[in-house]
Amino acid sequence: MTLTPCGPAQCESGEIVSLSAKLVERESHMAALHELLQSATKGRGRVALISGAVASGKTELLESFTEQAIEEAALLLDATGSRAERSLPFGILRKIFDHPSISPQVRSDAIRLLDEASVEAAPHARMRAMPFASWALLQLAREQTVVIAIDDVHCADDHSLQFLLYLARRVRQARILIVLTESTRLRQEQLAFHAELLRQPHCTRVQVGMLSPKGTASVLAGHFAPSMASRLAAECHDITGGNPLLLRALLEDCQGAERGEPFQRVAPAETFSQAVRDCLHRGEPEMLTVARGVAVLGDASSTALLSRVLEIHAESAEHGIQDLSRCAVLDGGTFRDTSARDAVLAATPADTLSSLHLRAAHLLHKDGASALDVARHLLAARQDVAPEMVPVLQEAAEYALVDDDTEFALRCLELAHSACQVGATRAEIKAKLVSVVWRSCPAAAEKHLPQLTAELEPGRLPRRYLAMSMSYLAWSGRLDDAVESVRELQSRTERSRTEQEPGHDEAALEAARRWLAMISPPLQSVFPDSGISRATTQGGACGTVGDAHTQAASAISASLADGRGDTAVAEAQRVLQRYRLSDSTLQPLVFALLALLYADRADLALAWCERLLSECSARRAPAWHALLSAVRAEIALRQGDLPGAAHHARSAMSLISLQSWGALIALPLSTLIQAETAMGRHDEAMALLEQPVPAALFRTLPGLHYLRARGRSHLATGRYHAALEDFLACGRLMEEWGVDSAELVPWRIDAAEAWLALDEAGQARSLAERQPLRGGSGTSRTRGAQLLVLARTADLKRRLHLLKEAVEILENGDDRLQLAAALGELGNGYRALGEFNRARLLVRKAWHVAKACGAEPLCQQLMPGDADGEVAVAGQADVSREAEALTEAESRVAVLAAHGHTNREIATKLYVTVSTVEQHLTRIYRKLKVKRRRDLPSKLAESSLAGIA
Repeated sequence: MTLTPCGPAQCESGEIVSLSAKLVERESHMAALHELLQSATKGRGRVALISGAVASGKTELLESFTEQAIEEAALLLDATGSRAERSLPFGILRKIFDHPSISPQVRSDAIRLLDEASVEAAPHARMRAMPFASWALLQLAREQTVVIAIDDVHCADDHSLQFLLYLARRVRQARILIVLTESTRLRQEQLAFHAELLRQPHCTRVQVGMLSPKGTASVLAGHFAPSMASRLAAECHDITGGNPLLLRALLEDCQGAERGEPFQRVAPAETFSQAVRDCLHRGEPEMLTVARGVAVLGDASSTALLSRVLEIHAESAEHGIQDLSRCAVLDGGTFRDTSARDAVLAATPADTLSSLHLRAAHLLHKDGASALDVARHLLAARQDVAPEMVPVLQEAAEYALVDDDTEFALRCLELAHSACQVGATRAEIKAKLVSVVWRSCPAAAEKHLPQLTAELEPGRLPRRYLAMSMSYLAWSGRLDDAVESVRELQSRTERSRTEQEPGHDEAALEAARRWLAMISPPLQSVFPDSGISRATTQGGACGTVGDAHTQAASAISASLADGRGDTAVAEAQRVLQRYRLSDSTLQPLVFALLALLYADRADLALAWCERLLSECSARRAPAWHALLSAVRAEIALRQGDLPGAAHHARSAMSLISLQSWGALIALPLSTLIQAETAMGRHDEAMALLEQPVPAALFRTLPGLHYLRARGRSHLATGRYHAALEDFLACGRLMEEWGVDSAELVPWRIDAAEAWLALDEAGQARSLAERQPLRGGSGTSRTRGAQLLVLARTADLKRRLHLLKEAVEILENGDDRLQLAAALGELGNGYRALGEFNRARLLVRKAWHVAKACGAEPLCQQLMPGDADGEVAVAGQADVSREAEALTEAESRVAVLAAHGHTNREIATKLYVTVSTVEQHLTRIYRKLKVKRRRDLPSKLAESSLAGIA
């Protein structure tokens, strides 16, 4: 095989490697041919038949040999067979007699005889020209050795083949060497020629195969440094199979891509693709046909299926596979490299490719193949499909969604929808299509909503899709469209029931009404029997229909109703336990989490949210992850984790575009605004408030969160009247909508803080005292916040009582930020009483809690200018080290003793004996270097144990 370097290659060190072109693994073949030439030169004529697969290097071997023969003074008469000239009688012989070494007279006579023989059909007629042509060539051999080289003799015409046999029988005693190249697989009519030729005693067959792995490495050694050639040899051989044509093309692609840079990787490109196509066109026609069939099917594991797809005989398909394997395009029935398959597909006419894919799809479906395999061919055909293929596409979409291949599922559903007639199936497909688009980009799903609405005829859409479709309309802010759709469906269903025609299930309509009334409480006036009041009176019975949307709406309703916190928790957990995360259950699961938050069970909400986020992380559903992250941010905010809240909120807003959030942008945006405000990042909070929001937002439940967040930002930046206006507006809406729950938005407490900032303590007290509590409970976080505000309006004695109660409540809750504020207020109260040690201990603890929450403004308020929470006094480091030397048990005893508890009280609280407490105190005094019990508070206040206290 001859390889002409396509340019200088670089070794790993940058040194140019330039080796001369040479044949690789063809030395024995050249030696055999040269021996035959020497024999012919001595007057003993020979015939050489070079056999090999397409592109195995037969032509290059023949050219190298003929060049050597010319150098040794032999006369070369050469010709090349052509499939296009196979019907031209004596085409090869005519090319031989065109050589200038043959006299014009002899050429003229030979051509005349050949023309006469060509027009006569009788076999004996063609024999008339052969003796003269043979005599003329034998005469030339009297003067010098003659080499007759015919490339691709398997493409020669029958007349020329007969002449070559005639001549071969007569050259045994002449100075003539006949060298022929042929393909491995021969046509039926060529078998007789092949057998007769090899029967001649002076005929030698030379077999040419593909390069071995060692041969491939030798070729690479001519282009790369030895270390690089050794590293790439195996990969190059795997891609090309040792096919010289493909190997040369691969090297050209690699060197062309890395021109001027050290070569790094093997990358088949356009030259390789063209070489694959050249390879196929050199073989018999069925070779290209079979290659197309294998490219369409992906492999040739079933010859029967391949032949049916191509509409050819199984024998022809088998021959094509064998040819493709011999020339190393296929290996084990599949393409060695995907680039080879891509090259075949790219060169196949579009209509041919489409027909093959459609035929493959129908045959595979008939043979019981999987829906995914059938759907791949239907999609690749890029044509409309028959209606009977719609269920197959639906099934394939479901399997694709299980594998999280949303793009493939979407394509299946789009094709199925275009092929489906108007009716229930088409409506179901459209709803499913919208849900698949929505999980990746809700904004992109909006363009499908008008058509989905048009599909909502009674009896068409399955019940599980009706509430989900309404939820998408509500999400996008099309509340009026959703209401109109439900009312129209309800009206049509009533007419259908009267006319005894199929209509929508009443439970499905109720689920849609309940969901819309929950998302947008003002719609309770439109659906008076589907709002909060009905949920309050019916309790958990509303969720018995088995619809996730109905049950989630019921949980929200219960969480906002007075005295039904336990019911709300039970119903929310029922939704979370019963339904898996999916397109139809995502929003119900999210609102079930919010119901837990509104029921003051942030701990349960956190556990469930983390579980759902973990499940979502492995799915390609950005909208799912975004919505769950928004809830996770709200949980963190309610637990006082300000950095965590900001992180999760920003993550939610980055996963999908702001346009995709629709009206529910209120969820992450309000959380982020409140977190940034509490962390003192007021510029960031104001920038977020400047973002435009949909008008429909203020008609939704999450819109109340946004109003509160805006008010909190105004309050923190000194715009007290604007804050008060937002809080009171929020209160008016909540009262009007019947959702006046402090756990949703504690607007009275917020407004009371605004009145305090305006020095209106009486207004603040009046408003805070009117804050209703869930079932009169005195243990909620809202109660703690209420007590904190009331304390700010009371005298010192009353203030301390309220603050102690607030701290006790908040210590048992999840809201660490409110706890920090209450501890700080309590510490300030004790300072006002002159109890400086206790005040200092409480303020230190409040500072540490606030610092853990990320509330820098509160930290500064507690300890102005004390950035790290440590007082710079002499001996501070020593004191801290002394306190840190205490064991965990000693630390607990020390803190309780510093709080003023007696030894017996400490023993009771820690479930130990009084003697054990006394022993601990002895060691504590020694380690802290104190002599009296009353010295403990000041000593601990100067140490890291202040935070524990």
